[in-house]
Amino acid sequence: MNNRALALFAALGATTIYGLNHTIAKVVMPHYIGAFGFIMLRVVGAASLFWITSLFIPKEVIDRKDYPRIFFAAFLGMCINMLMFFKGLQLSTPINSGVIVTLTPIIILILSAFFLKERLTGLKFLGITLGFSGALLLILYGNTSLVINAPNVSLGNSMMLINSTSYGAYLVIVKPLTKKYQTVTLMKWMFLLGIFMTFPITFSEFKAVSWSSLPFDAVWRMAFVVVGTTFLTYMFNVYALKTLPATTIGAFTYLQPLITIVYAVLTGNDILDGVKLSACLLVFLGVYLVSKKVKNKSELGTESSG
Repeated sequence: MNNRALALFAALGATTIYGLNHTIAKVVMPHYIGAFGFIMLRVVGAASLFWITSLFIPKEVIDRKDYPRIFFAAFLGMCINMLMFFKGLQLSTPINSGVIVTLTPIIILILSAFFLKERLTGLKFLGITLGFSGALLLILYGNTSLVINAPNVSLGNSMMLINSTSYGAYLVIVKPLTKKYQTVTLMKWMFLLGIFMTFPITFSEFKAVSWSSLPFDAVWRMAFVVVGTTFLTYMFNVYALKTLPATTIGAFTYLQPLITIVYAVLTGNDILDGVKLSACLLVFLGVYLVSKKVKNKSELGTESSG
């Protein structure tokens, strides 16, 4: 199997994990672990895995001038992003979260227009409008009493929109660092910072978990989030980006909500109604329009958040 085929499988693997994560993580919250407690488990687990992995690669020294950028990248990517996603997922539904996080490429484009001076064409502006119309449709009309374990869908959807925004900003800030340092080097430091940043919010829920009495169904789901959604997806995406252009990786964005919808419906954890379908189509069309003819100088990658 050639490198391109392996890279495509890696990108598909990362997208599949992200798509399944919306339902897998949702099922254990808040009965076995609260959303914020889940974040502490996630950042501590991921930090441990990246630090262990760093023992097997050449050591890199971080330039002092890069400290502020790493700090703010960690604040956006390992703090605000994760807290908002998991709390939003706890309050809302898997399909809603799968659709809203797909807005990341649109948010990246908006941030690129401000910080990288990328020109917004009429077509891209239309894509931005359609994409956010889909998110607004979910926030205002996506509430449903037919889905169990979704206590405040509108608030949850709003928090996931904040999640997508913070993740888009994280990608803009971290992109220059990826050209200077290996991914494992960046991740080990940023997840370590993430532990300290999230600790005051997450510790009480983490401490409240009855770890000794957790059933296997909860344990494997928690392990999936730490090992799969956090550690493996970063590694898969980096491997794929070594061979494939960012625009190709970005094309896999379209698969994530499809995987999320199919898995959530098949497992009985969500329903697909007219509002969700309409919002999904609006977001899909919006992302398609803003992703057309992306110039190399402004490619930032569009792997999904969460």
